[in-house]
Formats: sequence, C-alpha cells, structure tokens
Amino acid sequence: MSSFLQKNEVVFSSANMPQLNSPILICGFPGSGYVGKIAIDHLIQELNANHLADIYSGSFPPQIMIRGDGIAELMKNTIFYSKASTPPGSDHDMLLLTGDSQPENPNSAYFLSDQIIDIATKFSTKKIITLAAYVTGTFVDKPRIFGTATDSNIVNAFKEKNILTMDSGTIAGMNGLIIGVGKLRGLQGTCLLVETSGYVVDAKASKIILESLLSILGLTVNMNNLEKKARDTEALIQTIQQQAAEKVLENQQPPGVLRKPVNTGYIS
Repeated sequence: MSSFLQKNEVVFSSANMPQLNSPILICGFPGSGYVGKIAIDHLIQELNANHLADIYSGSFPPQIMIRGDGIAELMKNTIFYSKASTPPGSDHDMLLLTGDSQPENPNSAYFLSDQIIDIATKFSTKKIITLAAYVTGTFVDKPRIFGTATDSNIVNAFKEKNILTMDSGTIAGMNGLIIGVGKLRGLQGTCLLVETSGYVVDAKASKIILESLLSILGLTVNMNNLEKKARDTEALIQTIQQQAAEKVLENQQPPGVLRKPVNTGYIS
C-alpha cells in the first residue's frame, strides 16, 4: 500500500471485478445519530453483500477503530455489492457504501466524492441514493422522512412514498455532497433524511429511513435485528426524558429538601 497522506488509497478485494448491471450506489456515511450508517450496515448484513473495496484517507481523523473481535484497523470507507438475484426478486444490483468517518476538510470531501463516483461509474452506475439525518434538536415520537433530489421526476415521486420534499436549506457533509458531485457527472442523486434529535445514536430513525429506502427499491429484508436496536433507542430516550423531568422537579423544590439522586450510568 502506497502512502495516502496526500491521496486516498483504494484497495480492491480482488483484481477480478464483479459483473454488475448498472447498480444503484447507496451510501450511509456516519453523521448525526449514525442513522444512515446503521441502516446501510443492516442492509449489507441482511443481503450478505460482497466486499468490493476499502478506501483509506489521510483526511480521516488520526485514530484507529477497534472492531468487535478486538482487531484494530485504520479508519476507512468500504464499498460492498449485491446482485439483483440476492434477495430473489430484486430488480437492482447495488453498491453499498458504509464508513467509519467523513473527511475532516472540504477539499478532501470533494475529492473523496469524486473518487467514489469513479469507482461506481466503472460499473455504469446512473443513480445515487444517500441516507442522512434531519436534525431536530428534540426527540420525535414518529420521525418523518424528508427528501431532495437532483432530478425533478424523482422529487415529484416523493409524495407517493410519504416523503416530504425539502424546499430550502442545505445538507452538510458527504451524504449531501456526493449527489451534487454526481449531478455534475451525469448521475441522478437522491438524499433521504430522517428526523433525529442529534443527541443519541438513533437506531429507531435508522429503521424508519431504511423502510423508506426499501419501499423505493421494492425490496424486503429481515428487520428483526434493527427492530431490537430501535427498541433500545426508545428505552434510552425514555430514560433521558425521565431524568430531564426529574432535574426540572429538583430545581423547582425549595432549599433544604432532600433530592433524589439521578442515575448517570457512570461507574465510580
């Protein structure tokens, strides 16, 4: 592996490229609530997607990731692929991108976007879909899905999929940037965003945005593992809300009243 301090390093799993039929590139870069990453990681697992390539970059934070098996690795973005025959009945070949991090500076983000599109266009990819967070700053009981796209026909189809069209604002980071870069290179791009507080790792929002994606693709996958994570998120949010309510009550009590300790979860 050559130095990637000045450039990104792409490491393919095999010299023999798979034969894919104009796959859709679907990205879930890590961001607020990790909503896109969790959704894509679940999809990769349930489709038994095949590893295509790892992308290493000196623009990622200077740290290593420790995996569940105890192995340490440099931070990276990873692309998997799934052919239309898996699952049976699928109409789409897919490139699925997940990652440990986004670049730390704008120039590197543009460069990485272009490099990922270079890889995708090797397989005649024409469409990009990204999954992102619509940060509310407050907990939402039933998160909604918002969307934007680089093609008016895609935007016009949002309503039938219960997607609310964004009509202002910006989308920061790779989940937005890559569809903009893709447009310059002739690819259609869609960004779906799900409401999340921005305070917790939000598997509940991930489940909702993945369901929206599956509806668009006409796919069905087993959601049991993600549903369990979503219930864990709901339990965490309830705990946070309860502790916040107790704190408000404490502050309203007169001086000298014994106050109930709040369980912070720390071990001392």
